[in-house]
Amino acid sequence: MRLGPHLHRIGNDVIAVHLVDTPEGVTIIDAGLAGHWRELLAELRVMGRTLDDVRGVVLTHGDTDHLGFAERLRRDHGVPVHVHAADADRARGGDKLRPALGSWRLGAVLGFVAHALRKGGWRTTYLTEVVEVQDGDVLDLPGAPRVVSMPGHSPGSIAVHVPVADAVFVGDALTTRDVLTGRTGPQPAPFTDDPVLALASLERLTGLAASWLIPGHGAPWRGDLADAQAAVRRAAAAR
Repeated sequence: MRLGPHLHRIGNDVIAVHLVDTPEGVTIIDAGLAGHWRELLAELRVMGRTLDDVRGVVLTHGDTDHLGFAERLRRDHGVPVHVHAADADRARGGDKLRPALGSWRLGAVLGFVAHALRKGGWRTTYLTEVVEVQDGDVLDLPGAPRVVSMPGHSPGSIAVHVPVADAVFVGDALTTRDVLTGRTGPQPAPFTDDPVLALASLERLTGLAASWLIPGHGAPWRGDLADAQAAVRRAAAAR
């Protein structure tokens, strides 16, 4: 799906992967699940691109539903995978916290699990090599993505600001569709290690120039980032 001149999406509102397309090549933001591989190939064909045009993957954090085909790209096609240093071990399969489940609805949970299983979520290929990044880094990749540290969901959660795509990719720093409840609209993401810190990290979005706010789960959100920040805080307060 083409969202804009430099912005494409594969997957759906349950789990999504995004591609930044520039004359210099393609940058992939997050890698979904293993089964998104076919969708990646199909979208590249629609774009007039191939895997040879992919210059790098940037992970918003190291959770399994964002690792997907990343190691396959790295291992088989030499594509570097970038992740914040604080989540590098997580992306390699290291230990992580097990946050409380929180609110959930049976239908939403079953839908999420069924979709994940269809997309190969039962098998995770962890990274064996990563390029560690830090807050403020501007990566030498198509679109010149800039790393914005947003700890809370995980220690190394980041937003990725790509001005040429008029977008900021936030991973699970927030969501617009809670996979456990089915509720839509900007709100805190489930499975968050430190919910208080995650809310505080929303302030890191202030001042970024982007019309698109794009989570890893849920529909892309278009508008004033301050409105999205406020909506997440209201949703948190209502819980």
